[in-house]
Amino acid sequence: MQERVSDLEASLAGLGWTEWLEKAGEIADEDGYAQPLGERHAAVFVEDKPTLFVSFENYENIPTHSNLAQPLGWQLVKALGWSHLCIVSNGDTWFRDRRVFGFFDRLIDDGFFEDFDQVIFYGAGPCGYAAAAYSVAAPGSKVLILSPQATLDPRITEWDERFLPMRRTAFDDRYGFAPDMLDAAEHAYVIYDPNEQLDAMHAALFTRKNVTKIRARFLGAELQSMLLQMKVLFRMLAQISAGKFHQRNISKLMRRKREVGQYQFSMLKKLQNRQRHGLIAILCREVLERRNSPPFRKALARANKQLANTENSQSI
Repeated sequence: MQERVSDLEASLAGLGWTEWLEKAGEIADEDGYAQPLGERHAAVFVEDKPTLFVSFENYENIPTHSNLAQPLGWQLVKALGWSHLCIVSNGDTWFRDRRVFGFFDRLIDDGFFEDFDQVIFYGAGPCGYAAAAYSVAAPGSKVLILSPQATLDPRITEWDERFLPMRRTAFDDRYGFAPDMLDAAEHAYVIYDPNEQLDAMHAALFTRKNVTKIRARFLGAELQSMLLQMKVLFRMLAQISAGKFHQRNISKLMRRKREVGQYQFSMLKKLQNRQRHGLIAILCREVLERRNSPPFRKALARANKQLANTENSQSI
């Protein structure tokens, strides 16, 4: 295990797509592999303990959460000793590629997933779509999806105009409608911000008996980034693995958002847009108790002034 952790400390930063895959393959070495799946996809596998973490990731976004430009799951390999299969795309593709279909077909035929005691699929946004869609390859798996997308088939989600070029891509064939692909999962968790209207509409399509939907109000569309800032994403995955990701623990983890500056500024902006001066004052005082922040100090002064003016006008 110590040798494996040492190998996974190597940096992949600054490497182009081809070089990144070659370096990842060298690190995986005899305990795994890095296998191209056509021009825009690849599979990187690192084998360790019998819990398998399957993440779907975008090569372009990996450096935003790792200074070493490593797949997200490598941190779990180092911390918990899990095995990790990363399906990585070069750009946002929603992993709708026959070579990716074929790769999962081969894993099924080879009984790959049956070699593990537990399999957990994970992804966010387009990668979350893929995590749900391909989880059908490992019946009995657990799934965590952030900022969900069920399909981009315009016959079902014509109201989602964020990704118009993808409407040329087929979402009605194999591994297609993500919510249906969850039927074989032991359980899936879908986390979304209900204030992000399109994410909430996609989340509604995931309504299933084996799906728990978790509302992460005011965390925005970039949930993965926020949960990493809150330092709770890996705890969530560990609790899902241990069967402890229930409402009490979920609520406890979500309260960590109060400590994240991005969330605090998001709340301040929303309250200012609604002119909720009393709530602005409460928020600013809580933030200023934790740290010195000139923007919140100014916002508190303005809110107090507005509250004083309102009191004066009512007393006249």
